[in-house]
Amino acid sequence: MAVCDKVKVKTSKEEFVGVLMPDSINNKLVLKLESGYNVGIEKKKVKSIKVLEKSRVKKEISKRVKKNSKLPTISILHTGGTIASKIDYETGGVSAQFTPSEILKNVPELGKIANLECKLISNIFSEDLTFKDYNKLAKEIEKEVKRGVKGVIITHGTDTLHYSSAALSFMFENLPIPVVFVGAQRSSDRGSSDASLNLICAAQFIVNTNYSGVCVCMHKSMDDNSCLIISGVKARKLHSSRRDAFKAVNDIPISEIDIKGKILSGKSKFSKVEGKLKVHLLKENLKVGILRGHPHMNVKEVSCFSGFDGLILEGTGLGHFPIHESNKGIFKELKKLSKEMPLVMTSQTVFGRVNMDVYSTGRELQEFVISGEDMLTEVAFIKLAFLLSNFKKEVNSLIREDLKGEINKRISDEFL
Repeated sequence: MAVCDKVKVKTSKEEFVGVLMPDSINNKLVLKLESGYNVGIEKKKVKSIKVLEKSRVKKEISKRVKKNSKLPTISILHTGGTIASKIDYETGGVSAQFTPSEILKNVPELGKIANLECKLISNIFSEDLTFKDYNKLAKEIEKEVKRGVKGVIITHGTDTLHYSSAALSFMFENLPIPVVFVGAQRSSDRGSSDASLNLICAAQFIVNTNYSGVCVCMHKSMDDNSCLIISGVKARKLHSSRRDAFKAVNDIPISEIDIKGKILSGKSKFSKVEGKLKVHLLKENLKVGILRGHPHMNVKEVSCFSGFDGLILEGTGLGHFPIHESNKGIFKELKKLSKEMPLVMTSQTVFGRVNMDVYSTGRELQEFVISGEDMLTEVAFIKLAFLLSNFKKEVNSLIREDLKGEINKRISDEFL
């Protein structure tokens, strides 16, 4: 059995037929199904594997792309996800679009916008990323800045893209170029793929504006008309499969841009960044958790976080947790944890702001829990890790301070 073979995999409960992907890792097999989606199967659950058809892949020689001296240079850093891979179902071959020639073959429009330079940073599922991966990516971006590229596009799996965009937003100080996260909800071998438009719009935004900082570029709607440029600390995936899954939360998009580079709404001109570029890395051994409040909660769900460095409480409504009646033990355990680490409250509603002054539950928790204001849970998680890594003594004050546009004094009325 080899990469790109068509195989049938049986577990005790299911059966899968697909092409064995090159990003299969030690404890998992990854198959690309005929639907175009990838599935990961734990090896220990595999009962049998049968090769249905051997791969007939021909080794492709990457062609050198001649640079156009009149065009700026954009660096594309690949971290994983469906956006930069496609499959030839006739041969079973998996094509990883990591070189300029391979990307231009599939998205030729990019060649008229900029010179491309590409690098594979990692090729793993986005949910498997760690702080170590964020640090590695930040160091690579720093290298690209020093080389003088016009901007950086990061191709990324969509599931945790908003965690990564938030991480890099906090980690960089005085970032002088645009760093644009791009993903795809549909793999590039499907006719309905959103990969091309997202990449083209990201490149157009880099070339046609003077934006500096971290942002996300994804489809505005189900149609292939335009993309939204969203702040790296205000973007969130709000649908599991739609092409327009990413929205700005408690904020408006930075811009809307079409495939020709026209800014349809929002900003096209931005303030120039002054000061020396600094990179604040994350401590890779930090333990920061997220605990979701819910009915019928058990006190052990809280106590298991003892020994962590920080904890995000994702409360109900305005920022509540079950602490009354039969749940008084949860209140005591949370108060106990607060002596070990900072506790930060966010809301499960996604949209809106935490306000712990309204009801008695919130007022009691305010004694030892910090309000996360209008921050997304994922952003608060990353921000807390960033502060614990770099400004530990100032966590309690800085967590409520707007550092990168993650906290708004006024929330946009736009909703979904």
